[in-house]
Amino acid sequence: MVTLLLDSAQLEVVLSPLERALSFRRSRLRIERAHIVRVQLTDDPWTWLRGVPSPGTQVRGVVAMGTWKSAGGDDFIVVKRRKPAVVIDLDPGAGAGAAAEFQRVVLTTRHGLALVQALRLETDAEAVEVTEIVTGAIPAPVVKPRRARTPKIVPAAT
Repeated sequence: MVTLLLDSAQLEVVLSPLERALSFRRSRLRIERAHIVRVQLTDDPWTWLRGVPSPGTQVRGVVAMGTWKSAGGDDFIVVKRRKPAVVIDLDPGAGAGAAAEFQRVVLTTRHGLALVQALRLETDAEAVEVTEIVTGAIPAPVVKPRRARTPKIVPAAT
């Protein structure tokens, strides 16, 4: 699963060694915060794929990683199975970095909501994982403790 790091200037997508190999990407993906146009959460990231992998890896319904080229532009994809994902649309007129390289980034992550909330907050100059930024911003669910059931003692029939 990708790790999302955020600081005051950029979002960094850190890939595992397997993800780097399957996506044919050697380095981290760095996205300037100013170039992020929209962030959307989706339950089915497969509907967001457009074009063909070039270079990339795809096993339909299982994994899709790498650069997807289409008439609309290039997308960077890291999708695994039918897990929730985040879709990041980037400014097509951006100067350098991932925004100039890609128009859209689709990432399977269970921290999509934390990313959306972290992007709305002011952050430090040092890169921190998005889940650490919003800790405390998301109220923890209130869980009522269950009472332990005491077994009933029934006298044995003689």
